[in-house]
Amino acid sequence: MNQAFIVQDIFIYPIKSLQGIRFLEARVEEKGFRYDRRWMLVDQEGIFVSQRTDHKLALLQVELGVETLSVFPKSNPENFIHIPLAEAKGEEVSVTVWDDEVKARKVASQIDQWFSHFLGREVSLVQMPESSQRKVSPKYAVNSESVSFADGMPYLIIGQESLNDLNSRLDSPVLMDRFRPNVVFSGGTPFVEDGWGSIKIGDVAFQVVKPCARCVMITVDQETGKSGKEPLKTLASYRTVGNKVMFGQNMLALQEGVVKVGDRITLV
Repeated sequence: MNQAFIVQDIFIYPIKSLQGIRFLEARVEEKGFRYDRRWMLVDQEGIFVSQRTDHKLALLQVELGVETLSVFPKSNPENFIHIPLAEAKGEEVSVTVWDDEVKARKVASQIDQWFSHFLGREVSLVQMPESSQRKVSPKYAVNSESVSFADGMPYLIIGQESLNDLNSRLDSPVLMDRFRPNVVFSGGTPFVEDGWGSIKIGDVAFQVVKPCARCVMITVDQETGKSGKEPLKTLASYRTVGNKVMFGQNMLALQEGVVKVGDRITLV
């Protein structure tokens, strides 16, 4: 009997390390879903800022409008800013994501001030222009793909059963938002995605290229912005390969298109 794998959730994270947004459908592009991690906060040296060091970023909600992104603290939705979806016209700067130097553009000084006030330190919001090329590691690229400001890969897929398996081992279950997937699917057995290669989500072809190594970021509760030891401690006890803790699979898109909640995933 063939197992049915069905897309359960689709998420994009317009600003790296802020809250994600759940969608019923999303446009597949080479760098990631449209608007996924096309914006990022950087410090005064141009180095990316994330929940690894600034847990408070978990408390910032993001909404996608027709022409703008809205950002506001979950506890105070009246204190919001609007960020234009159009290409930023600010100063071109060189920013750093892990080992990559990337060309980006500053968005606006008043937006920098808003984020700096929230975090209590000086940061700037930058946008990745369409023309900016940040190449996926040649070790994993299929067609010399580029990626957004995501850690390293354009897409992350996780099975709901994998989370259910982890939660069965935890005293306090965690939500999928700890792991920041783009696609969550139902069906199959825990970690069935570990064995995948070429797949289709609906009509769109993807290549599953490598497991996703997890870090302390998954210990940040996305509701409270507080950090603990779990679920990383438990995950490490049975999902360590080499010295890395694996959960979810990174993917590349082999074509553009649209994927929807309810789409069937087929193994090619």
